[in-house]
Amino acid sequence: MFAAALAAIGLGLSACGSEDGSATQEPPASSAPAETEETTESTPADSGDDASAPVDGDVTAPGTELAVGDRAVLPFEYTSEKSGTIAVTVTAIEKGTEADMAPFGEKAKGMTPYFIRMTVENVSGADLSYATLSLGGVLEGGGGTGVVLIGGLPGKCESEAAPAEFAAEGATFETCSLTASPSAPVTAAEFDEGDEYSDNPVVWAAA
Repeated sequence: MFAAALAAIGLGLSACGSEDGSATQEPPASSAPAETEETTESTPADSGDDASAPVDGDVTAPGTELAVGDRAVLPFEYTSEKSGTIAVTVTAIEKGTEADMAPFGEKAKGMTPYFIRMTVENVSGADLSYATLSLGGVLEGGGGTGVVLIGGLPGKCESEAAPAEFAAEGATFETCSLTASPSAPVTAAEFDEGDEYSDNPVVWAAA
């Protein structure tokens, strides 16, 4: 559902590495989650008042529209050896300034960054240590940004890998996905990893 890419920025920021070097303790097999195996039924998450985490398999249905601050339970596969169920809560979508994009060089001229902040929880208790998660930006009107960014912006939006302790049910960490737009504002974030969500993502819209 993304439009043709307007720019592809393949410029990682070396300053984004974690201080403790945890991201290098177990190098991932790929830079993004692989396709999700179809081992769970996609049924709507419980809409009741029970705040407890849904059991493994009771996940948020593809195409669900949420508000920033809402929690989605999602199947997640990081590598062929790391998969489980996570809960993602988008806590904010913040607009940066064009000047923030200076570390990316000339290719980023004219682009405004947006910082998608989230909390990630281990729901299934699977070992997902050192995994990373990135959400895509959605433009006002529903289109994709068409911009690919690698890395983050130190002090502004830092893409954090899950800590070593992210291997138990209830473990959490916070991270930020960096996106940018040369035109319309980014007003939502989406999870589109795996066959069931690639064409029908879960979307969190800003108020």
